[in-house]
Amino acid sequence: MELIFPTVIIILGCIAFLLLLQWKNLRGPPCIRGWIPWIGAGFEFGKAPLEFIEKARIKYGPIFTVFAMGTRMTFVTEEEGINVFLKSKEVNFELAVQNPVYRTASIPKNIFFALHEKLYIMMKGKLGTFNLCQFAGQLTEELHEQLENLGTHGTIDLNNLVRHLLYPVSVNILFKKGLFPTNKRKIMEFHQYFQVYDEGFEHGSQMPECLLRNWSKSKRWLLAFFEKNIPDIKTYKSEKDNSMTLMQDLLNVIETETNEESPNYGLLLLWASLSNAVPIAFWTLGFVLSHPNIHRTIMEGISSVFGTAGKDKIKVSEDDLKKLSLIRWCILETTRLRAPGAITRKVLKPVKILNYTVPSGDLLMLSPFWLHRNPKYFPEPESFKPERWKKANLEKHVFLDSFMAFGSGKYQCPGRWFALLEIETCIILLFYYYDCRLLDPLPKQSSLHLVGVQQPEGQCRIEYKQRKLRSSGAEEGQGLLEE
Repeated sequence: MELIFPTVIIILGCIAFLLLLQWKNLRGPPCIRGWIPWIGAGFEFGKAPLEFIEKARIKYGPIFTVFAMGTRMTFVTEEEGINVFLKSKEVNFELAVQNPVYRTASIPKNIFFALHEKLYIMMKGKLGTFNLCQFAGQLTEELHEQLENLGTHGTIDLNNLVRHLLYPVSVNILFKKGLFPTNKRKIMEFHQYFQVYDEGFEHGSQMPECLLRNWSKSKRWLLAFFEKNIPDIKTYKSEKDNSMTLMQDLLNVIETETNEESPNYGLLLLWASLSNAVPIAFWTLGFVLSHPNIHRTIMEGISSVFGTAGKDKIKVSEDDLKKLSLIRWCILETTRLRAPGAITRKVLKPVKILNYTVPSGDLLMLSPFWLHRNPKYFPEPESFKPERWKKANLEKHVFLDSFMAFGSGKYQCPGRWFALLEIETCIILLFYYYDCRLLDPLPKQSSLHLVGVQQPEGQCRIEYKQRKLRSSGAEEGQGLLEE
């Protein structure tokens, strides 16, 4: 009897020790829950998610969990967590985005998983660096057409100017020449519905559609737009060559699995091609025009490459772009400063980060926006310093270390090189033909968004004047876009 008691104590002690070790191994990161069931910290988080993330990092450390709207989001902000996010086989991109894709584009789960890999590989090749030359001429031609609408002078909100230039250019190149409406009323209708859809995309990716009446109406309008035009897109043939548009190649892949979801993928491609390119072009133009020395250097570079304004329509070649590298540096520096608030992966099996275990089912979150503001990676992180990109090996298509605005790993944005080319060409042509100046201070960024590039908080008017009448005979007068 005397031996039994100490033995029991030892066994119980061992069990307690093992339980303690297990508890330590399973101990999750600090969790911000709120007090309302299911909603959790949703209200506080939703007010200003970017600010919420940074305040939580300061308070709780480099890893923390936010429970909101029935979802656990675990944010990582330092090296070990970032490495897990980028390299671990226990986290998955497709599972993280499938539900948002279903809510925003109504693409069923089985179709999404069957097509995602195939579509990504196709788009990565179609929009990759080796194929960019085929888009250069199209971009220049389409932008010239849109610039004709500006007239010789005018005043307009900078965001609206960029939309009026890039909406039709992207649609006509990626989908089908002539798909974008030319009737003024229909143009405004397209702008109205897409802007409502774009602005509500983040809420639409998380909340039931029945709670978002205007957003749902815009989504249905855009789906109907593609349903009506898919037959014409399929049969479209370029007048200049036999090349297929991106949407035509997309349809060929989609129809190996389904004949019903083509409009839905059209909507998804439309959002992907416009939602980030437009604000990046807005911010780049705004930053450049707000820094007179940079603006002057760019104008001098454009004049040295293309001569003085007033020639016939210029063409922008790859060699021209290399001589104007400051423009690409400005675009990338803008993208660094206005990067997405968060990118995500789904945790498949528990992963260890620092002294914590992140459970399966969590969304592992990384904020490029805040990562780009870490002085360890980017000295003077809040400053607009395009010259920092001189260190990047852009000729070999390599960005700066820790730059993650286009994602990272297997599923980086497949259209990143096309978007850069489109914005570069837009800036070159706009500055070649027009003298531009801002009439308002550049607005602050909105703190409401995690998905995609940061949006401006308010308007910013730009005044433009034609540098010299082109030989095409453009008449003196205000443009069609005058506000």
